[in-house]
Parts: sequence; C-alpha cells; structure tokens
Amino acid sequence: MVTLSLFRHAKSAWDSPALGDFDRPLAPRGEKAAPRMGRYMAAENLEPDIVLCSTAARARQTLELAAAEWTSSPEIRLEEGLYHAGPADMLRALRNLGEAYDHAMLIGHNPGMHALAINLSGTGDEAGLEAMEFKFPTAALAVIDFDGTWPAVATGQGRLRRFVVPRELKENE
Repeated sequence: MVTLSLFRHAKSAWDSPALGDFDRPLAPRGEKAAPRMGRYMAAENLEPDIVLCSTAARARQTLELAAAEWTSSPEIRLEEGLYHAGPADMLRALRNLGEAYDHAMLIGHNPGMHALAINLSGTGDEAGLEAMEFKFPTAALAVIDFDGTWPAVATGQGRLRRFVVPRELKENE
C-alpha cells in the first residue's frame, strides 16, 4: 500500500504586479496556513517520505513553512514540471517514484491538483469526497491510499482517507 498526500500551495499574494505568476510569494494568510497544516500533518502522522514540489515561489514557501513543523526530514525534489502541471503530468511523476517510498506528497497548483485528487479518489471518506469535488482551496490537503506500488497508481483506484482545509483546524493545530 502507498499513500499520496496532495497539498495545494497556500494563499499567494497578488499585491506586486511587477512579479510574474511564477515568482508570487505567499500572502500573510498563506504564511499562517502552511505551518498550521504542517503541524496538523505531524500530529496526525501524515509526514511523507518524499515531497515532489513545484518550483514556483509560493509552492516552495509552502513546503518550507509546513516542513519546519514536521518531526521527520523527507527527501525533497523540486520539480519544474509541476508548475501548473495537469493531472497526467503529476500522475506520471508519481508513477516514476518506483517502489522506494510508502508516502509521497505532491505540492502544486490548481486546476491540476484539484483534477488529480478527484480523478484518483474512487472511494473513501464521503464527506471529504463531496467537499473536495466542490473545491480544492489553497493549503488544502487530500490524503489518498492505494493498494500496490507507485507504478500501479491509477485513476479511480484511490481511497480518500481525509480531506482537510486550514480553516477547519484550530488555531494551535
């Protein structure tokens, strides 16, 4: 069995028109949400073995703030191809992990992140599936379990274990 955590980057800032999309940093709300989600992951034993992260500034900053709250030090791969990647590209990156990792995290962007989460989750937490179908907000986390290994991960074969958004967490989580 393998576990995939899909973690959308936290809320980004739009207040500097001179910056291109790739270089936008996190907004103050994002700077609070990312570590909050990191603390949640640590408390719930959801720390990954490996993180595949978009190279966009807001994704890297989300990773940095969340990982500072973890008790483990996963392998981190910054993947240029994840910047605005579609679900097929993200799935290809996951399948290329082979069999060395039990829990992988992908930090990326919408709409690809949202589409991948929906495409992979065939069963699982009904309330989470319904909420995730509606929206995959910034700093949201979907945790999906699969039987088998990464090369075998396929559309509709995942079981959504949980779907969490930062506003649902207590301030100290």
